Order: sequence, then structure tokens, then C-alpha cells
Amino acid sequence: MILEEVAEIRRLRKKHNLTQSQLAKLAGVSQSLIAKAESGSIDPAYSKMKRIFEVLHGLEKESEPKARALMTAKIVSVTKRQSAAEAAKIMRKRGISQLPVIGRNIIIGLISEADIIGLVSQGKSAERAKAHEIMQQAPPTVPKSTPLSLLAELLSHSPLIVVVENGKPVGVITKADIIKKAV
Repeated sequence: MILEEVAEIRRLRKKHNLTQSQLAKLAGVSQSLIAKAESGSIDPAYSKMKRIFEVLHGLEKESEPKARALMTAKIVSVTKRQSAAEAAKIMRKRGISQLPVIGRNIIIGLISEADIIGLVSQGKSAERAKAHEIMQQAPPTVPKSTPLSLLAELLSHSPLIVVVENGKPVGVITKADIIKKAV
């Protein structure tokens, strides 16, 4: 076990306001093992250190903000039959750069400013083109309990995440939502 990792025990334990006894109970080890590990007077067995860190890292995940706290509950969208011009007008009015596309009461795709720019740069009419004709694949969906670390990973691959509850969309999360809550 790397000594630096053992030294992290005290910092993480204090971050979560745990006593040595509380951490020991959660990890299924003795309080004296925690004390000795923190003081550097023992080189604990790997299996015991693994249990301690699993508990501490689990607490890290629990304390992360969740999708429910980061999402925008008002979902602004377009139907699959609305025109690209209508989508552009909604985006401009709302100051957003993408919209979920709804078909049969479910999110079936995503239309972005880039999709509309691509359409008009090919000389096609934004008035005639329907959202479903130029949309991208549907954005990922997550439950309200999804932690920030997973949301951040998904947002590195998708411009928007849909938050669902009982299979129904209840909100959306974009990079701007994460930044807004972080500052």
C-alpha cells in the first residue's frame, strides 16, 4: 500500500466528520487500526485498507451533488413535426443552443444550432425542414439520483442530459447548469 494513500485516511475521515471509531465500524475494522494507520505506525493489510477506502470513497459519492439538484425542471422542446426555423426561433428566444425533440410523448432526438447551420449551409430551407429530419440521436437519460461525476462524464460526450423519473422526463442538464451551480 502506498504511504500517501494511507495518509489520505485522516483527511477523508475529517472531511466527512467521522471519528476513528465511526470509520472503523463502517469499514469493519478496529479503531486502533485506523489510529495506527493515520499515525503511520503500522503498514496495514491491503484487504483492510481496501475496505476503509471503499467506505471513504462511497461517502464521497454520497456527498456529490445529484442530478435532481442540478437539473433545469422546465424542459423546452420541439415536436418532431416543427420546422427547423421554429426550433431556431425558440433557441434564440430562450438563449439555448439545443432542444430535445419530442415524438409520441418521449424524447426521440436532439436538434442543435449546429444542425440548423448545417442545413442552411447546404442551401436547404429551415422553414421546410422538420426537426425529425435533421435531429441527432436522443440524449442520454439518467435518474434524479445520478451523481455529478457521472453527469460530467456524460456531458463530455453529449451536450444535454435528460433526467427521468418513472420513465418520464422531468428535467434537463447542460454544461451551463453544472457551471451555474458550481459558481
